Order: sequence, then structure tokens, then C-alpha cells
Amino acid sequence: ARILEELAQAIHGAGNDADTKVILLRSAGDKAFCAGASFDELAAIKNEQEGLDFFSGFAHVINAIRTVPQFVVARVQGKCVGGGVGIAAAADYAIAVEGADVKLSELSIGIGPFVVGPAVERKIGKSAYTQLAIDATMWRNGDWARRKGLYAELHPSIEGMDESIARLTYSLSHSSPRASAELKKIFWAGTENWDKLLIERAAISGRLILSDFTRAAIEKFKVKQQ
Repeated sequence: ARILEELAQAIHGAGNDADTKVILLRSAGDKAFCAGASFDELAAIKNEQEGLDFFSGFAHVINAIRTVPQFVVARVQGKCVGGGVGIAAAADYAIAVEGADVKLSELSIGIGPFVVGPAVERKIGKSAYTQLAIDATMWRNGDWARRKGLYAELHPSIEGMDESIARLTYSLSHSSPRASAELKKIFWAGTENWDKLLIERAAISGRLILSDFTRAAIEKFKVKQQ
């Protein structure tokens, strides 16, 4: 979870920098944008406090994106699973490439997308969110994600995606910071309780991760990966 804390701190740091006009979130490499929680890290959780601390990592990232005054653009160059879907949903504008499929796999291991749920539901609506949350083993392709509003744009190539990102970030960097900040406040109206809500949701996951069902499911997935 350290990388999540570092990401949240980096977002807050950029948000507090008066010279930062727009924030771009991108993943290293050209494969998954974010594959969600590591099974090794999940298996290492020994008590409810550790569970709360772990799942709070995604809560802190989402709340950082929500509260910084700049618009946050996500460059989604690959598949998103679990928390990765939440990060893409929390971004103010997500631009993706074909192949950036999405899945909320949490229910399949005995937990649920509790922390990311509010961000996903806010972006794509309750109906599409429940489809992802309930059918936890099914991938939805990038076109589905674009049609539901998770992605603002979907491009056939990395080059096309990056050209669009360059155009948008250039435009935003030359826009009024005050106007952007006021507009963002309006976009996020009604989420003022998320500082508390997402931590409460993290506590639910932190309890469920200790269940016998989830422990067995995690071990099964770890064996599959070997």
C-alpha cells in the first residue's frame, strides 16, 4: 500500500503547487494501467487494523483526486482491475486506448468494491456499477467503458491517445486556474462526506479480508499465478 500513499501525497503536492495547472495520472509500461491489489499484500494482512490501513490507500488516492483544485486527467493505456477502475473513475477526464478493459473482481474473492464504489457509481451510474460489481469475473471492453462514461475518449492506438492527451493538457494548462477550480467544485458537489465514507468502506473490506472464504480464495489465486 506504500505506492498508494506515495501517489496520494504526490497528487496533494501537485495540487498545492500554484504552478501546476493540470495533473496527469499515468502508469509505467504498456500493459495494465492498474491491476488492483496484490494477492501477496492481501494475504499478509493479519488483523482489522492492517486491513483498514491497506484499503485506506485507495481511499486516500481517490480523495486526493477529488479535492485538488486542478483537473486530473488519466492516461489509461491498459487493463484496469479493482482499485484501478476506481482511480480511472475518480479522474476528472480519462482517455484510454483500445484494450483498456475493466473488471471489478473483488466479489470473486469474498470482498467487494466498497472503497472504489462511490467513485465508479458517480461516473457510470448505479446500473453499470452493479453490472461490474456483481459479475466480478467478466471483463468489459474499452468500448463498454466509453459508452458508460468511464472513459471520455477511446483511441485505437497509443499514439492517438497521447496526441489527444497532449492537446487536452495543453488547453487546460492555458485555462484560468480559478475557473477550473470553481468548475471542479461543482462537478464534485455532494461528495463532501467522502473523507469519512471511503474510510468506513475501507473498514468493511478490512474485516472481510480476514474471512476464511477470502483467505482460501486468495490462496487459490496465488497458486494459479505460480
